[in-house]
Amino acid sequence: MNEQTMEFSVTRDKESELKKTLTVIYDALKEKGYNPINQIVGYILSEDPTYITTYNNARSLIRHIDRDELLQAMVKNYLQD
Repeated sequence: MNEQTMEFSVTRDKESELKKTLTVIYDALKEKGYNPINQIVGYILSEDPTYITTYNNARSLIRHIDRDELLQAMVKNYLQD
């Protein structure tokens, strides 16, 4: 039973870190005058890093995000009440 709790904790921590990183990327895109949602979706669909600005190291940060984990977290958050 403790293993399940620990697994949940790790997943929760991972999602929290993912959210922080994605927020930095979102803010960098917004500050540079881009539509952050469109740019992030473009990156997710194509895996082309040029969708993401280099400003505030955003391009490097997004390359460290696993796209499958990102999509799973997004769907999970979208479907939760």
